[in-house]
Amino acid sequence: MILILRLFHIVAGVFWAGSTIFSARFLLPAFKAAGPAAQPVLAEFAKRRVPAAMMGAALVNIISGIWLLLLDSGGNAAFIRSPMGRTLMVGGALAITALLLGLVVGMPTARRMGAIAEAARKRGGPPSADEAAELGRLQQRSGTVGVIAAVLLLLAVAAMAVARYVP
Repeated sequence: MILILRLFHIVAGVFWAGSTIFSARFLLPAFKAAGPAAQPVLAEFAKRRVPAAMMGAALVNIISGIWLLLLDSGGNAAFIRSPMGRTLMVGGALAITALLLGLVVGMPTARRMGAIAEAARKRGGPPSADEAAELGRLQQRSGTVGVIAAVLLLLAVAAMAVARYVP
């Protein structure tokens, strides 16, 4: 069971953290630079359910991580107080914070941006001035959330990578 959980935890974590870091560092700035020309690519991302796949990977990662922590600790609080246990807990808390940030701020922001783009597409033209201003604010928020989530996940990955070796 531990092997399967570790496989799910690591593969989901690699996908989630990697796609979040890639998006924050390269993809979102490229979309911002492209301006309205990025809309077809963003629409394709939505159609392929990329945000849902990232959120699904995040949930698999968090659930399997909690389960692994419970199995590793054997219900022993001394494990959680050990350097390795504390480091795993810090990494988990950072990942959970990134997940909550994505759920509470990221997903609603992305949905609103998609709704504005879809309304403009149905009208057959560019977004109105008000919509364009709101899109700018939403893109700024999305970029900020993306960078914060990427940093949180980078720190979580670092904690998981070194937990066994923390003195």
